[in-house]
Amino acid sequence: MSTAIHWPDRYTPGTTDNYVSNEVIAKGITAAQIWALLADITKWETYYWNCTEITPPKSGPKLEEGNDFQFSTFGFPPLPCTVRESVAPSASQPGRIAWEAVTDGEGGKTIYVYHAWIIEDLPGGRVRILTQESQIGDVFKDFAGK
Repeated sequence: MSTAIHWPDRYTPGTTDNYVSNEVIAKGITAAQIWALLADITKWETYYWNCTEITPPKSGPKLEEGNDFQFSTFGFPPLPCTVRESVAPSASQPGRIAWEAVTDGEGGKTIYVYHAWIIEDLPGGRVRILTQESQIGDVFKDFAGK
């Protein structure tokens, strides 16, 4: 399992104010099934309770590279996001999706976030789901206990 996130330089883990990583390997579901839920922003609230105030891209609910969208999570007001990577999984490659959120806040409240996912089928009818987020901003120093 050498598939890794493609990080923009500014978000390299270990250089930002906070970094979060979660990975699960599951059986009985495919990367394509996971992708259908993740790449369609209108599905998020059906499985993620901490997601509200969703505004899909103007082109529709599918998250494709270059699309802008918004959503609220962890008590933040809706975050303006841009999809930076969107590649559906196939037999020859893992699925990849990533978005960046940047807000220009007053009084040190500017934040930069890069959230990326890898979804890939594994041998034995298993799937790997990796999600990582790199965060810059004073509020994330508090999250990290810095």
